Amino acid sequence: MEKTTATKRQFTGTVVSDKMSKTVTVRVDRTVLHPKYHKRYTRSTKMKAHDEKGEYHVGDAVVIEECKPISRDKRWRVVGRAARSK
Repeated sequence: MEKTTATKRQFTGTVVSDKMSKTVTVRVDRTVLHPKYHKRYTRSTKMKAHDEKGEYHVGDAVVIEECKPISRDKRWRVVGRAARSK
């Protein structure tokens, strides 16, 4: 029997805080459609992600990936920089 591994969720967000050691706070924006008025609007969530080397700073676009709990709040880790498109 072959064991299958579940794919880990990945999100792209912006670092909004880097004041903690080995941790960054990442804001992930998503677009939601209003159920009645059918207008799109933006919702955001802030997640704490593990940054071992402390190489990401405020304003950086990063990719975060789901992982096992590292601390009480951290369930994500930074995979790398996101390709910023303008």
